[in-house]
Amino acid sequence: MSSKGIVILGPTASGKTHLAVELARSIDGEIISADSRQVYRGMDIGTGKDLSEYTVDGHLIPYHLIDILDAGETFNINEFYKEYERAALEIEARGRRIILCGGSGLYLQTAVEGNALAAIPVDQGMRDEMHKLSDGEILDLFQALPLSIQKNHDSSTRKRSIRAIEIAKWLESNPLPSRNNLEIEYRLFGIDIDRELRRARITERLEHRLAHGMIEEVRNLMEHGVTAEQLRWYGLEYKWIVDHLEGKINLPELQSGLESAIHQFAKRQMTFFRSLEKKGWNIHWLDGTKSTEALIQEICSIDRA
Repeated sequence: MSSKGIVILGPTASGKTHLAVELARSIDGEIISADSRQVYRGMDIGTGKDLSEYTVDGHLIPYHLIDILDAGETFNINEFYKEYERAALEIEARGRRIILCGGSGLYLQTAVEGNALAAIPVDQGMRDEMHKLSDGEILDLFQALPLSIQKNHDSSTRKRSIRAIEIAKWLESNPLPSRNNLEIEYRLFGIDIDRELRRARITERLEHRLAHGMIEEVRNLMEHGVTAEQLRWYGLEYKWIVDHLEGKINLPELQSGLESAIHQFAKRQMTFFRSLEKKGWNIHWLDGTKSTEALIQEICSIDRA
């Protein structure tokens, strides 16, 4: 018998965490984060953990796969699946509902489908060589991959493009690994906000984060031994802020460039989610302008059907 879980997905700044937390409180659930960077301690502002959101009326809503590693440690999608599997089984054993929440399309896909590609091992030598290439050169390599690889991968960050290249290389001389999937039937819900509202939220959130310590967070990580190259590997905020701290760009250039990069990232996220729909995912899109209470009612109504 399959158990039932709920997925809350959507682009950055769409309000996924807040909705997932309030839903978990309503249906006695626990949250599993499907985010490739929130696993790292000390990377709070840049990854948008919003940890304060998880405490509601003095009660902590249980969450998983957040703050499980030190910044600078390695974490790949195979390790994500193992941690996801462990957390899901623990939640089921407690008789509670699984709420999988995130904007990392490939991580969500791996959790929901049990993607066998996640079992392909890391090729550190190849990654070291990839580090020497520019973002444009890596994107060219990604676009030269077989379509069967491209359609199952997210090229929204340098790290994810390299992983796709790594997988393609491994499959040239190895069979696809087999994997036993968890029997979890997921209902999929996406938060949909129009382009202009999304852009406004991204701009407002970035201004708030820059004013409340995001640059200092990255400086502190570097002072505690996380290298500039490791931080650049995490992409987006960390890449741009490292460039600023190294004197390559000034503050206005940081803010305008990073804002544009986040807008592009959100667009790529939505493109990936739409590609999942073409593959057969039945995503119930929610109007992100509605109240949280209305969205929870809508989710629960569909979940009971």
